[in-house]
Amino acid sequence: MTYQTLQVTVANYVARVELHRPDVHNAFNETMIAELTDSFQALGSRTDLRAVLLTATGKSFSAGADLNWMRKMTGFSDYENRVDALALATMLRTIYSCPKPVVAQVQGDAYGGGVGLIAATDIAIAAETSRFSLSEVKLGLIAATISPYVIRAIGERAAHRYLITAERFDAEEARRIGLVHQIAPNDKLEEAVQSLLRILLQNSPNAVAESKRLVKEVVDQPISDALLDDTAQRIARVRASDEGKEGVRAFLEKRKAKWQTES
Repeated sequence: MTYQTLQVTVANYVARVELHRPDVHNAFNETMIAELTDSFQALGSRTDLRAVLLTATGKSFSAGADLNWMRKMTGFSDYENRVDALALATMLRTIYSCPKPVVAQVQGDAYGGGVGLIAATDIAIAAETSRFSLSEVKLGLIAATISPYVIRAIGERAAHRYLITAERFDAEEARRIGLVHQIAPNDKLEEAVQSLLRILLQNSPNAVAESKRLVKEVVDQPISDALLDDTAQRIARVRASDEGKEGVRAFLEKRKAKWQTES
C-alpha cells in the first residue's frame, strides 16, 4: 500500500498507519483524507490483520487542517464546501467503523481535526507532553464533522467547554475527560502501545469485532424488550460461531485457543 501522505506497514497481525507530513505537523489535506479513507477500508477487510495502529511521524500527531487546503476552501462554492466536508466526515466514519480495533499512538500535539482522529479510534495512548485543542472557533469555524466522535469520547459537558473556548489542555486533562485512555512517558510510549497490542492479540478476532459493534449500537439505547432481544440474539450468534465454540472448548480443556497460539 503506497501513499503520498501515509506510511503503511504490516507485521505480526498489526497494520501501522503513520501520518507522514512532518514538515506541516501532519496537517491533513484532501490527499491525506482520501488516503486515510482508502487505507482503513482496505485494512478493515483483511482477514490476516487483528488490529490497526494509527500514529504519526515528527513532533506533532496532527495539527488539523492544512493551511493551503484551508486557503483553497475560501474560494469554494457552497456545494464544493459540502462535498469537501463530506469527504472528511466519511474518513472519520471509516476509521470509527473499522471492524479491527484501532489504537492511536499520540506522540505529539493534536489540534482541531487531529483531535477528531483520536476520538474516532477505539483506544488512545498519549505521550505525557502531548497537548490538545479543539481550535476551530479561533478561526471562525466549528468542529462539526468531528463532533460526533469528540462528544462521544469526552461527553457533552466537557464538549460544551472545549468546543467553545478552544483552550489548550494537557495529556492529563485529555485522560480525565476521556479523549485518551492512558498516558506514557515519551520514551516509553511505543512500549506501552506494544503491550496493549499484545493484549488485543490474545482475544478472539470475531469477538473483538462483535464487541466493537455492540458498543456502537447499544450505547444510549433504552433498556427495552427490543434491546433485550437484540443482545440475546448477538450472544447466541457468537456462541454458535467457530471461534465461540473454540474459545469455550479451550477454556474447559485448559489450553490456549487457536488464535492465541497463532499470535
